[in-house]
Amino acid sequence: MTTANPRPRPGSGSRPGSRPRGVAHLLGPLVAAFLNGVLPVRLRAWDGSEIGPNDAPRVTVRDRDALRHVLARPGELGLSRAYVTGGIEVEGDLTDALRHVWASVEEYGTSVPGPRDWARAARLALVLGVVGPPLPPPVTEARMGGRLHSKERDAAAISHHYDAGNDLYELLLDETMAYSCALWDEGDPDQSLADAQRAKLDLICEKLRLGKGDRLLDVGCGWGSLTLHAARWYGARVAAVTLSARQRDHVRKRAAEEGLEQLVDVRLLHYRDIEPDTFGPGLFDAAASVEMGEHVGRDAYAPFVRQLHDLIRPGGSLLVQQMSRRGAYPGGGPFIERYIAPDMHMRPLGETVGLLEEAGLEVRGVQAMREHYVRTARAWSDVLERRFDEMVSITGPQAARVWRLYLAGGALAFEEGRMGVDQILAHRPGPHPDGWASRPAEQPELTEVTG
Repeated sequence: MTTANPRPRPGSGSRPGSRPRGVAHLLGPLVAAFLNGVLPVRLRAWDGSEIGPNDAPRVTVRDRDALRHVLARPGELGLSRAYVTGGIEVEGDLTDALRHVWASVEEYGTSVPGPRDWARAARLALVLGVVGPPLPPPVTEARMGGRLHSKERDAAAISHHYDAGNDLYELLLDETMAYSCALWDEGDPDQSLADAQRAKLDLICEKLRLGKGDRLLDVGCGWGSLTLHAARWYGARVAAVTLSARQRDHVRKRAAEEGLEQLVDVRLLHYRDIEPDTFGPGLFDAAASVEMGEHVGRDAYAPFVRQLHDLIRPGGSLLVQQMSRRGAYPGGGPFIERYIAPDMHMRPLGETVGLLEEAGLEVRGVQAMREHYVRTARAWSDVLERRFDEMVSITGPQAARVWRLYLAGGALAFEEGRMGVDQILAHRPGPHPDGWASRPAEQPELTEVTG
């Protein structure tokens, strides 16, 4: 897209007639040519030269390999590879830097590179000695094979991110081990992440009207935050499924430690393999899918929600907490799709509601939580920065940088409304045989349930 703008453009490179004094003075004008004449950062090169506004975020290109990554895949993927491998460094808060660059692009637009720009890029590549075959992608980048959303490929996609190590997630998350958007009290700036996650878990259980002995299906249970919470505080009998062996082992261990083995049955199982009698006779009183539906895929989502409809009793409830997205990248963009969630698909909220209704479910309420994800992602990011050296020792430097970029960019995407997250409550029409659906939503004061 090209945007005409008569306002003076800041940081557009060297002054007319000035003589380049280093690598940065060669790179700056070329970068600006792709950004409608604007250089929105203070650019520093490996030779110490700098160009760009002094008050802009400072970005250092540390080596020639960073340029090779960008030239091989211009745009988000090339820049991501250069950052993940350490060839590009951003000084200060990464979210603030990304916000500044995004605002510049929004105001001044971008340029479609012409033949002269590409010729200049080629000459510069020769001058700087970065001509050659493309570098191999970082080892942290997913390499997917097989048929899209086959059971085997789904398992590999989940394993890429969620089997990175329980010690990693224990470092990053709070004691609930909830890896989804929390529910924050806007009037309490000092609220802990753990308390915000417990508030979210209580909200889900109350919307589902869980009580002692009710059967809950937790599809994509993660590290068991909802599974264990529903069993411990509401007395629910929970059947949980995951494609991550490490998650399954963690939930089993926690259930044994907390005396909940009789209430929790967690299995390594694809959701397509759940039948009405998989976890015993009878349908479920309720089901929940907390930020798992994004992994189902575009074409498989309608069969997925029809299956959930068939697994819950008439009068039973389904709670879906799910991210939404508009625009050209339903998978989240090249970085997310290669490094975080291969094969992920997000859709606008209205489309998800429509698919739930087409499956025969009655949608009873939608609660938007977008702003809550900004604070959740920032909380995780704060932990990461405080304990970055520990993260590196667990994952290695590349994966630690992947997480830094992921959390910074994710917080900004929710902040600016490019992504959303919502809780959708739906019922399967019909009376529950035990009158369960008539139970009031309000819960009494919680007391811990064991056994």
